[in-house]
Parts: sequence; structure tokens; C-alpha cells
Amino acid sequence: MAANARLDHRNPLVFDTHELGRRPGALQRLTRTVPAPRDFGIQGVIGVPDGAPVELELRLESVMEGVLVTGTARATAQGECVRCLEPVGLELEAEFQEMFSYPDADDRGRVIAEPGDDVEDDEDRLFLEDGLFDLEPLLRDAVVLALPMQPVCQEDCPGLCSECGARLADDPDHHHDAVDIRWAALQGLADTMTGGEKDEMSGDAPRSARVDEKQEK
Repeated sequence: MAANARLDHRNPLVFDTHELGRRPGALQRLTRTVPAPRDFGIQGVIGVPDGAPVELELRLESVMEGVLVTGTARATAQGECVRCLEPVGLELEAEFQEMFSYPDADDRGRVIAEPGDDVEDDEDRLFLEDGLFDLEPLLRDAVVLALPMQPVCQEDCPGLCSECGARLADDPDHHHDAVDIRWAALQGLADTMTGGEKDEMSGDAPRSARVDEKQEK
């Protein structure tokens, strides 16, 4: 990845490494609770609600080429069961690790004259900017990997009735009497014939009968 855009130190997911320093082996541990950014999860499936608390535990280690960031994020994700559509709550724990390189050092930690010249290498790297790094892209990737693609309210959720949409977990004995389509067709024919008999009984005599009555008169 190319060098980050201008970072804002007021952003809760932007961290300052100046206190850590550049001496290899220096270590700093941080804990921070931050509000979840928008669309934090698998869109339309499950995710951490916008602004919900995300607890972070970070370990910053100074190495020759930059700062190695190792951490854990904990939060509560919310979604919908893919089988019965009931709300689902999930305690999420995502682990991550990434190197944030010094913009003036190569992959061996040596200072280089023109940082960013090697475009192919830069595309796969994250960089510090004035001693700051943005955790959000790394955190998003870690959360997506930790979330289920098909969340369920319980492992054996039976889902919904395919005929009426009833939640089967609420009524284990729920069922519908199966109707043989062949019998259904015969029943429809019988209903048609019965309807014809009713018309005849309603007083609508056949035309020939009405003609005979006229002749008699």
C-alpha cells in the first residue's frame, strides 16, 4: 500500500509511536476502547453497530524497519440468523499483526534516499506517517475474517416452514398435511360437476322443456 494520506491524531484509531522511539527492541503496550466505525463487518450479514465499543489491546514493538503491531479486538457483533431470520448477537474476538514501515527505510531497515521509488514493494506495505499509523484498515480485515459468513442463532436451528414461514424452533411438531396433486385435480373436477348440478336445480330448465311448455299452451 502506498504511504497513508494525512492522518489525524484525533482519530481514535490513529496511534502515535513517538513515545516508543526507534530503538530496536523497544516495547509499548496499549489498551483503548474506541467507537466502531461505520460498516464494520460483513455488510448486510453481520457486523459491529456503528459507534458500539470496541476494546483494543495492542503491543507495539520497534524493529529495524518499522513498528510491529500485534493486537486483539473485542466487540459484540449483531446480525440475523440465515435460517430463521431471528436477531443474532455474537461476542467477537479478532487478532491481528502487521508491520508499519518507516518511510525512509527499506525492508532491511536501511535508510534509503528516495522512499517510495520501488512502487511494487510499496503497494504491499503499510507506512508510518510522522510517527502515526492508522489501525482501521487492518482492524477491518481482521474483523471480517473473524465473523461467520452465515450466522445462525444456534447450530441446530431448523429454520422456517417452507409453506407458511413459521419458525420451526418454536413449534417442533409443526407440519402440514401433504396433498397428492392427483387427488387435488380430481377434487377440482368433482367441484366443477357439483356446481353444474346446482345450476340445474336452481330452476334454469333446459331450452327444450320451455319450448314444450309453449306448444301446450
